Formats: sequence, structure tokens, C-alpha cells
Amino acid sequence: MAKKAVKPAPKQDPKGLEEALSKSEQFFENNKKTIFGCLIAIIVIIAGGMLYSAKVAQPRQLKAAEAIFPGETYFTNGDYSTALNGDAYGFEGFETLSKQYKSTKAGKLANLYAGLCYAQLDSMEVAEKYLAKFNGKDQMVSPSALGALANCYASAGEYTKAISTFEKAAKKADNNLLSPYFYFQAGLIYESIDKPAQALKTYKMIKAKYPESIESQDIDKYIARLTNK
Repeated sequence: MAKKAVKPAPKQDPKGLEEALSKSEQFFENNKKTIFGCLIAIIVIIAGGMLYSAKVAQPRQLKAAEAIFPGETYFTNGDYSTALNGDAYGFEGFETLSKQYKSTKAGKLANLYAGLCYAQLDSMEVAEKYLAKFNGKDQMVSPSALGALANCYASAGEYTKAISTFEKAAKKADNNLLSPYFYFQAGLIYESIDKPAQALKTYKMIKAKYPESIESQDIDKYIARLTNK
């Protein structure tokens, strides 16, 4: 995707602006691999607790939890192909298990993991289909799944859908960790599609609403660049 060159204003810090622009560009260059890292870490941690709760539930829930457990190890170790398709030792793979136990919590997690596996294997269109199916009520895994889906849209060049999905994820999370992160990604996309006013509004909102967040630490660079364009 072609990017417009942005010249720093004379009184601005060139090094700071260059760094800010670099971060913006990296979103599009690396989102297939790097941005999923944060979301995956959150999902793995929280999903572990969800899986444990499923183990103490009814028999079918327990069976489903036990069936997908080996896949979490493959997934955590970065063996996405085996996690998705299964191994020779009885683990059937997230793709199969997501259909077999689709009515259980573990089955829904398998569906989410399948989507993340496809994303890590660069099959974004298939990943999109799996991630779009996931629907949870918690404030960590469910928004993270939406964030992953938004990355799929961005990777496919569907920037309007990516923005709306990032914003939906931010609202659903409603916390100081994920919300500013998702809003920031939306702001970067606004910039990339030449909508500086929307990007500026988003960055200012992050600064005002989430002043203690990681994103707010550098947000002034982005605000200054757009204010002086």
C-alpha cells in the first residue's frame, strides 16, 4: 500500500517524528505476525482459566476440555500447523474439535485457536471466518478475538471494517490495557487512508481517557504531527 510522505514541521523534533512515522508504517508491514503476539498472549492466559472451569463442569464440557488441551501446548510452542490439524497421538486438531464440540466453552475456544492458527500461517481469509464466529462475554478474550479479526481485515485491505472492528473491540474491553491499544491501531489506519482528522480525534481521546496507558506515553508525537500538517 502506498504511503504518503509526511514532512516534519520546522519546529518539531525530526527524530521524534521519524520514530512516530516508523511505528505507523510497521503496523501494516508486520501485522500478520507481530501484532497478534499481544493478543495471543492474553488469549492463552485467560483461556487457560476458562478451560480449567470447563473441566469442573458437566461431562461433555470435561471431555471437550481434555480433547483440546494438547493443542494449547502446540499453540504456545508456535507449532500452529499441528495445533490446527492434529498429531499422530490422538489429538485431532483445533479445526476438527471446534466443530465436534461447538456447543461447549472448550469447543468455542478451539474455534478461536483455529482462527489464530490460520492467521499465524498467513491464511488470513480463513482466519477471518473462524474469528468472526467467536462470541464471548468477558472483557479480555472476546475483545482480543475482535482485535485479531480487525487485523485480518487490515491485512486484506478492508480498512473501514478494520477500523470499526478495532473500535468495537475497544468498547467491549472497556479497560485501560486493551482499549487504548485497539483505539491506537484504529488511529494508525485512519492515518494510512488519509483521514487525519479522525486519527487526531482518536489520539486525543486516548490521551484524555487513558492517560496511564502505554499508548499515552508517546501519543503526543502523533498528535503533534497531525496538528502541524
